[in-house]
This record gives sequence, C-alpha cells and structure tokens, in this order.
Amino acid sequence: QVYLVESGGGLVPPGGSLRLSCQASGLSLDYYAIGWFRQAPGKEREGISCISSSSGSTYYADFVKGRFTISRDVAKSTVYLQMDNLEPEDTGVYYCAAVPERLTGSGYECYVNQRDSDYWGQGTQVTVSS
Repeated sequence: QVYLVESGGGLVPPGGSLRLSCQASGLSLDYYAIGWFRQAPGKEREGISCISSSSGSTYYADFVKGRFTISRDVAKSTVYLQMDNLEPEDTGVYYCAAVPERLTGSGYECYVNQRDSDYWGQGTQVTVSS
C-alpha cells in the first residue's frame, strides 16, 4: 500500500524559512515523480513544484521560483521542499502527491496536474504571520 506523509509545517514570520518533508512508503522515487501543492484559505488547491523520477528534473510555479527548492533523497524515499523568504500569501495547507510525467526531448519531465495525481498525503499547515 502506498502512503505519502507530509511534515515540517508550522508558524513562521514573513521572510522566514521552513523545510517540508514528504515521506513515501510503498513506492520508489526512482519510478514516481512527486509534486507539492498548496491550498490557501478560501482558494483552490494549486501546484507548486515537482521532481521527476528518473532524471530528477524539477518544475516550479512562477510564484515560488527563486524562493522554493525541491529535492529528494531516493534512499530515504523522501522529497523535500525548502521554502525561503516566505510571504503571508504562502499560508495554507501543503500537500504532496505522486504526479504525472511526460516524455520530452530532455527525458521525462513532471508536471503538477491535480486531476492526474495520486496518493495524496494528509497535508501540513504552513502559516506565515508576524
């Protein structure tokens, strides 16, 4: 059975940092791309970032580029989301999920499509406030 479990959320002031973890069990990061999503209060869930399976290539939504960094430790079956220079608008529940990939000229690349994503975690709350 496949489980994804998020951790690392909390309360931080604007400009602060957090590192979220997504611990996977029942699947290998060599074969599954993992993505991060978030849902702010009163808003729809949106895709943030993902990391591909075989190549480890990454994708970032424009609103987190330069502030968030996704990485993984395949041996630990864990994907991380380092979040720096956090803003109040980053407040929300953060989820990880197995996301789809497509074959391009550069190899397999992931994309954060919610409809085609699976094995959602329970989420971890991130609150950015002074």
